Amino acid sequence: MKLFVYHTPELTPKDQVPDCAIAVDVLRATSTIATVLSAGGEAVQVFSDLDELIAVSETWPPQKRLRAGERGGGKVVGFDLGNSPLDCTPELVEGRRLFISTTNGTRALKRVQDSATVLTAAFINRATVVQYLLEKQPEIVWIVGSGWEGSYSLEDTACAGAIAHSVVEKSQLPPEELAGNDEVISAIALYSQWQNNLLGLFHHASHGKRLLRLECHEDLKYCSQTDVLTVLPIQKEPGVFKS
Repeated sequence: MKLFVYHTPELTPKDQVPDCAIAVDVLRATSTIATVLSAGGEAVQVFSDLDELIAVSETWPPQKRLRAGERGGGKVVGFDLGNSPLDCTPELVEGRRLFISTTNGTRALKRVQDSATVLTAAFINRATVVQYLLEKQPEIVWIVGSGWEGSYSLEDTACAGAIAHSVVEKSQLPPEELAGNDEVISAIALYSQWQNNLLGLFHHASHGKRLLRLECHEDLKYCSQTDVLTVLPIQKEPGVFKS
């Protein structure tokens, strides 16, 4: 198994797909996806385009769907939800499909959707993702951060590092044997420095600061937890994730 970390979808190699792609958007799309599926959601379907989301979701009975839209950190007008995992309670999401479009996370998922296996990861379900990798041993693994509008984001790279760090620890293989690119080593170093204060890292991150200005303090606290959910969101058809 070789791990590759890419800070944004734009940095992934063109005209290639890995055996396993892991999309990461800690603040907040992949944290929300894990939370919805853990709370009993039927599936999460992701879209980069809001109009396409509305058109596809119209084919579902209103009582069986939820529309979540986020742009610039805020909720899209007319949608049921924004992108806060804290809004995704079992009472609301159980048995329903979440149709979601976000500023960054859904772009990352779109880039890797043709991979043989596509997973989503956040700090909250890191251990389950690592367990999958160790059991299945895919040959080439891309961990793709969503970044922010094409630029690097601290929290996504730290989460990629958390995954790689745990794979190294549990496999007892040296990092240089698992690392397919230099970004893996730097991501592990970033996570190692901040693993005991992920909330502090979020407060340094530009998107963390953006969410703090939107009064999303509790979202940051929730997303900074590690290994609290056992759900593994996996793509069952392009753009559709189930556990």
